[in-house]
Amino acid sequence: MRRHGTTLVSVFIFVGAVLIAACSEPYHEQNERYVFVATNINLPYWQEAQAGFLDAAKALGVKGELVGPAGYAPNAELGVFRQVVEQHPAGICLSAARPEIFLADIDKAVADGIPVICVDADAPRSKRVLYIGTDDFKAGRESLKHMAALVPRGSIAVITISGQRNLDDRVAGVADALANFPALKVTKILDDQGDARKAFDLVSELIQKKEKVDGIICLEATGGSGAAGALHRFSMEGKLPIVAFDGDPETLDWIDRGAITATVTQKPYVMSYYGLKFLDDLHHNAVHQFKDWRTALAPPMPTSVDTGTVVVDKSNLQLYRQTLAAHPKPL
Repeated sequence: MRRHGTTLVSVFIFVGAVLIAACSEPYHEQNERYVFVATNINLPYWQEAQAGFLDAAKALGVKGELVGPAGYAPNAELGVFRQVVEQHPAGICLSAARPEIFLADIDKAVADGIPVICVDADAPRSKRVLYIGTDDFKAGRESLKHMAALVPRGSIAVITISGQRNLDDRVAGVADALANFPALKVTKILDDQGDARKAFDLVSELIQKKEKVDGIICLEATGGSGAAGALHRFSMEGKLPIVAFDGDPETLDWIDRGAITATVTQKPYVMSYYGLKFLDDLHHNAVHQFKDWRTALAPPMPTSVDTGTVVVDKSNLQLYRQTLAAHPKPL
């Protein structure tokens, strides 16, 4: 009898636990959706970021989506951001190509209760909750440091996108690091507008005009492959060092072929993965420093997260490729 009674009690406890679980509300809503608005969804860089965003969404059991223009077009990106805000998702990650044009719309989204996190490119004068990505000033210093090891003295050309804040910070980092290498000078700053073909044309022109250039630093993702293509055109692989930026497949291929000496790679997968997790915590007020992030005097989480960089050259290229996770293909 005692065993039978014990069994009945166990059954009642189990049934009660099941009923309580069934009646409790799930942590995530059925259609909970987070959106990442990127600058150029065609770049492998953003496809890697998309992989991190989707992996985080899958881990949390929510919907995730990366959207943006298919080319570098800040005004088009702003239009996409406005459309997303109107849809009122649970949270938005944003890489602000031109931060000044996003300020009012970011502030409107936050005022409407939508958490906005800047990823990769910041808009610090807005009411965005936090920035997660590379310390671009430090990354610019790193680029110049590596160039100085290759070219102790001489003239350096820098390829960038003028007016994009994160890239301007990298240019500032390069300029700051020059103080440690007085025999080096930046004599050319070239704007390739985020287009490898434009970078190819600009570097080809430098070579054809026999401009005095002893090394090329590329501070945006497409410039490295464009510059390397120009060196290949004139059979100059290995004769003019290139320090590129990011880990696009073409950039890595040019390292393998000897046209690019090294590249300073970021961690877009890491940025977007944790970007979505921070958004999720904000949406659910999971961090209890304050009652509600919307009315708090300060964000209930770090205001800036530096995800760091990895320098890749021929000595560690194979290892870098082998250790990259297999990311899902972009949607």
